[in-house]
Amino acid sequence: MDEGDFSDTISELIKVASIRLPSDVINALREAREREEEPARTQLSAILENIELASNEEKPICQDTGTQTFFVKVGADFPYIRLIKRSIIEGVKKATEEVPLRGNAVDLLSEKTSGNVGLNVPYIHWEVVEGDECEIIAFPKGGGSENMSALAMLKPSQGMEGVKKFVLEQMVRAGGNPCPPTVVGVGIGGGADIAMELAKRSLLREVGKRSSIPEIAKMEEELIEAINSTGIGPMGLGGKTTVLDVHIEIASRHPASLPVGIAVQCWADRKAGITINSRGEIKWNII
Repeated sequence: MDEGDFSDTISELIKVASIRLPSDVINALREAREREEEPARTQLSAILENIELASNEEKPICQDTGTQTFFVKVGADFPYIRLIKRSIIEGVKKATEEVPLRGNAVDLLSEKTSGNVGLNVPYIHWEVVEGDECEIIAFPKGGGSENMSALAMLKPSQGMEGVKKFVLEQMVRAGGNPCPPTVVGVGIGGGADIAMELAKRSLLREVGKRSSIPEIAKMEEELIEAINSTGIGPMGLGGKTTVLDVHIEIASRHPASLPVGIAVQCWADRKAGITINSRGEIKWNII
């Protein structure tokens, strides 16, 4: 595999992530429509029609094609490791022209847009593991839902009840802004940066899949019920489904702090992944 092949693959990965939602998300939206009444049912029908049109026409699901974000889990013995960053950058450039993607990389000082490649963009979350394979997940992150991110440094005495209270209050404040029904990622523990990293990484989990830790799985279910009881509903117009899911990831904390990070994903829960082996063979992952 050379850099050209690698970047072409990344471009195709971005295209898939931008145009087709994973089946778990589509199924969750369909199930939500079945239990809703008007006007929520009409909103969900419009969303599902939009998903189908995007796939049939091979056009992006949303005009906001997101900040191009990647999660890379690379084996220490992966032979093409030196190509990964360059290929992702070139792949983003190709996808911007070919999909096409809206230019979402805005320079902070000049306020000029440079397509989707700029300072620290695309952003890559790295994880080095044993082995000789590489998993790359494209995760286009829309701005409306990203604006609803939040971080709180709670006192340890507030405990998990304080965590649930903060998450619920933040989602009530968010209202219809993140284009619900959403998937809410919550990171608890570590430090401020770790909590936010865990929150965003939790969004990679399949909708409907609970935490492997029973206490955390119960907390996820409690938050789903609490947020949906607010009646904010699809697109903020009222209904039973404000969130499709809540995912929580945790880390050990410092005795003096209880960090809580929230990352919100809109109904267009876009992601797609590939695994590349040591021979350069590509497997498309079902996410």
